[in-house]
Amino acid sequence: MIPAQFIDELIARTDIADVVGDYVHLTPKGGNMWGLCPFHSEKTPSFSVNRDKQIYKCFGCGKGGGVINFIMAIENLSYPEAVRLLAKRQGMEVPTEGGESEDRRKKIKRAVEANTAAARFYRSYMTGPEGQSVREYMAQRKISPKFAARFGLGAAPGEWDVLTKTLAAQGFTKKELLDAGLVVGGKNGGVYDKFRSRLMLPVIDVRGEVVGFTSRLLPGLEGAKYLNSPDTICFKKGQLIYALNYAKSTKRPNLVLVEGNIDVITLHQAGFDNVIATMGTALTADHARIISRYTKELVLCYDNDEAGKKATDRALELLKDVDLTVRVLQLPNSFDEAGKPLKQDPDDFIKKFGPEAFERCLSGSAQQNDYKVEALMNRSDLSSEEGRRTFALAAVEVVGRMSSPIERELAGNKAAKAAGISESAFAQEVERWRKTQGWKSRKAQERKELTPTQSLQPKSRELRYTNLRSARAEEGVVRLVVMDPTLFKKMDLRQEEFSSPMLGKTYQLLRERYLQGLSVQLPPLAGQLTEEEMSHMIQVLSEPQSAGHAAEALRDYIGIIREEAHLRTAPKNDEALLELQRKLKEKTMEDRV
Repeated sequence: MIPAQFIDELIARTDIADVVGDYVHLTPKGGNMWGLCPFHSEKTPSFSVNRDKQIYKCFGCGKGGGVINFIMAIENLSYPEAVRLLAKRQGMEVPTEGGESEDRRKKIKRAVEANTAAARFYRSYMTGPEGQSVREYMAQRKISPKFAARFGLGAAPGEWDVLTKTLAAQGFTKKELLDAGLVVGGKNGGVYDKFRSRLMLPVIDVRGEVVGFTSRLLPGLEGAKYLNSPDTICFKKGQLIYALNYAKSTKRPNLVLVEGNIDVITLHQAGFDNVIATMGTALTADHARIISRYTKELVLCYDNDEAGKKATDRALELLKDVDLTVRVLQLPNSFDEAGKPLKQDPDDFIKKFGPEAFERCLSGSAQQNDYKVEALMNRSDLSSEEGRRTFALAAVEVVGRMSSPIERELAGNKAAKAAGISESAFAQEVERWRKTQGWKSRKAQERKELTPTQSLQPKSRELRYTNLRSARAEEGVVRLVVMDPTLFKKMDLRQEEFSSPMLGKTYQLLRERYLQGLSVQLPPLAGQLTEEEMSHMIQVLSEPQSAGHAAEALRDYIGIIREEAHLRTAPKNDEALLELQRKLKEKTMEDRV
């Protein structure tokens, strides 16, 4: 556990605007610094940094917090890791008081050490006489010894516990091997190797550490064809990107995302050192955010079968909110002797046609909007009038969703030609669709504004208020004590009296800091509030609160909290309660809060 006094000193020494400015171009405006949010795609800056309060807030996606939260989010780090990074920046050494954080750090270190030792074992086993079958499989896949060594490829024995015994002899405990994801627990309390009779591919993170494995079952054997390490303290499939440790240093202008890990090795071997892959899972928002740190252009190159096309569509939908130029490389179809299309992945293509052909495809990869229209054309029957009509209606929506007028015109002209209608007629339909969508959006916003209780609720469903009137008063209490911590001396409000667990928790944390003589601010709570809790609390503090007559306002807030608490606990058949409920319904919350 990192001492609270150190966190206060670290935050006091760190200028959040300087840190954020390393990632976001900030411009002064109205007392704050503004820029484009790094956590979602936007054209107009809605990301604000307040130097005085040392907080950031995006009025678009709702993320907010202090400098530690920012580093946790932008660098995908845990709380202790973010603190260490900021401390290093300030030339400070992080002290510890033992406890969970220090224990977690040690567990991560041992898990990485165990995986590193396993990678050495698999590599040694593969190069020895027992690894002949794996070497033959690599030769069949045309993976050169040079690139097998570069990617640390190895072989897992077919026996049940060879790795377990080897690593136990090196001092690793059964618990450490389980934490590292290298073994599986047996029925009688024992463990056995997770990976057997497989080609082993170490997964190395951007820091160069072995955090887990992906693997391929040898041909002719039964079992899962591909198998990854389970999610562990150091291996998170939804956040890891295979070969990014190499691709981040490419001189090429983009990164290429493929589906298979062996595709990555084949393409690197062919000279394309900008190729990466996810860990056998669909692209996630975390993946997209991490990729956007290392490139401004991403090329999707999934398999050219139906599953690959669906994966491409899903990825495009997710990437529309990320600050990336996205292109799609569709590999040409290959056919069997009967003329039936064959599935083709990048590995197949390179072996059949060579690097030069792939380079040509890469250079001609389509912008995502071109791809969307072309994909729709390929799925439509353009030989019949009904098919062209159906295509045109679907294309209007596809083109209408494009944000740029230039993109809409270029894609619209292509769609109009395919549908056999004039460009002007198609453009009119697109504008009509956009006006209709705009009207629907305005109506939805009006409905939201006419239902203020919805707009006052936290965005996260898990944090929703069960008693809005009490919660608004509780928010007021938190705002007041942050503005003037001495107010803690003037009240006996307890955490248990809060209707919102999140607000009660925040209040209690701030109260404890006050009693310990620490700063009563939100940024130091980065390690105790979740990302969603911190973002909402930043929103709470951004609402106006008069500093005048603070003591009177505090009494009013506490009065409301206790009135509502009484309503929750009083007998349901109490006539006085029913009368009080009727009176309270006649008053608006804004009149009292």
